[in-house]
Amino acid sequence: MNEKLLLEKAKEARELSYSPYSHFAVGAALLSRDGTIYKGANIENASYPLCMCGERNAIYNAYMHGVKKEDILALAIVADTDNVCSPCGACRQVICELCNDETKIILGNLKGDIKVVTPKDLLPFSFSSEDLK
Repeated sequence: MNEKLLLEKAKEARELSYSPYSHFAVGAALLSRDGTIYKGANIENASYPLCMCGERNAIYNAYMHGVKKEDILALAIVADTDNVCSPCGACRQVICELCNDETKIILGNLKGDIKVVTPKDLLPFSFSSEDLK
């Protein structure tokens, strides 16, 4: 699957965002090795710390269907931004732990801009299970 098609799936997910407070809808789409696409969108709550980002929703959705980090080929993220949409710090940490080093992270926006990075590009000094030893 090409990057633009996965971003289209992320745009579809974005339409399901519940973002009445920030009005910042984010969609994400994760491609697994078997070709299945798992979507996620940000879901907000009046108690802001209880909000969940689209990236994490897509990753957790995949994990709940039995996908493991070695199965994740790509994750696309899209929002209505001037530049490509970049994940927040919490999502960067989750991406680094639950995706593999070769996972393509496709950052996009509604204008069609695309940038492809790796988890390590997003968070080069991530905290990992190795740090707990």
